[in-house]
Amino acid sequence: MSDEAFIDLAEHITESLKGSVSKYEMIRGALVVYAEREKVARVLQFLRDDRECACKQLIDITAVDYPEREERFDVVYQLLSVAQNHRIRVKIQVAEEEQVPSVTDVFSAAGWLEREVWDMYGLYFSNHPDLRRILTDYGFQGHPLRKDFPLTGYVEVRYDDELKRVVYEPVKLTQDFRRFDFLSPWDGMTDVQLPGDEKGAKPEFGCADYRDRKKAS
Repeated sequence: MSDEAFIDLAEHITESLKGSVSKYEMIRGALVVYAEREKVARVLQFLRDDRECACKQLIDITAVDYPEREERFDVVYQLLSVAQNHRIRVKIQVAEEEQVPSVTDVFSAAGWLEREVWDMYGLYFSNHPDLRRILTDYGFQGHPLRKDFPLTGYVEVRYDDELKRVVYEPVKLTQDFRRFDFLSPWDGMTDVQLPGDEKGAKPEFGCADYRDRKKAS
């Protein structure tokens, strides 16, 4: 679909959804529609049922974290129309303590997708029939894709032979002192032994000798 056709479609959407859609823009050839948080279900239902949009498939729901913003999160809905051969992206902005209306009544596929956003970002979807973690353990603390979540996490998991069960412990990153000398770790790549290569025998000849022998042959 050409940019002109996308613009015509965007104007049709904004005209039909006054009060529910604030603006639209083209980003790298994709149509992005910005919806009001409380009206997101209405917007998605229109995009599904309208003949010109015909977005019958909800491909994905995800979020983006902007900690410095008052409305910290963007929730992003990816829609696909096979009949019209186009994709439409819907975005809403959500503050940290705000709830997002569930769209499971519009797209049943949203059930698992909203659970994933809840698990990874901690965004609560109101009226979701079964909102619980889907990727992490039920007892997991925090939401891993938030920008303020540490890369190491808070706990680590191991199997305890004495207790005969999996246990959670605070993260420990202790390791012996190591010296990184940026030399090649591969045995036999040079004519001299590198630090740490004492475990293996020095090769008969190195890569320089190999080149000389190849030329001579």
